[in-house]
Amino acid sequence: MFLDLRQLFTGERDSLPVDCTLDFSELEYMNNHPFMHPVRVTGEVSVVADVVTLVAVADFIHEYKCDRCLAEVHKSVQMPIKHVLVTSHTQENDDELVAVENYLLPLDDLVREDLILNLPSKNLCREDCRGICPNCGKELADSPCGCSPKAIDPRLEILKQLTES
Repeated sequence: MFLDLRQLFTGERDSLPVDCTLDFSELEYMNNHPFMHPVRVTGEVSVVADVVTLVAVADFIHEYKCDRCLAEVHKSVQMPIKHVLVTSHTQENDDELVAVENYLLPLDDLVREDLILNLPSKNLCREDCRGICPNCGKELADSPCGCSPKAIDPRLEILKQLTES
């Protein structure tokens, strides 16, 4: 989806409302499809003192599996989006500004990039998730599993000899 910002850059308008729904259901990130439901973006693009700024909020449901216990999680998220828009860059490495070619802003590309950059690197169902037992596979959220805490991975059994001497 492209937003035509010509009227803002030429001074004909002071603001342009943004209210759209974007589909990122095909996006795969870390072996997951985190945006199976549409992402709603609301806000506005405005001009203040000849500076064009996009200020919006992306509302979406983040779907993922917990990295510790594999529980499916559906978390409602509101992510703020703010960018300063320019028609041309003066410096190549200026990541703070978003270049708008021919006064057209590719909103879906910009929002997709923001969403990916703001996703957590570790997905947990809750901060204190204890995960699953590596021996029996029981979820440790409610109670311990009963496996011996001294159980040793058979591949590492040989290292036990180092502590016995």
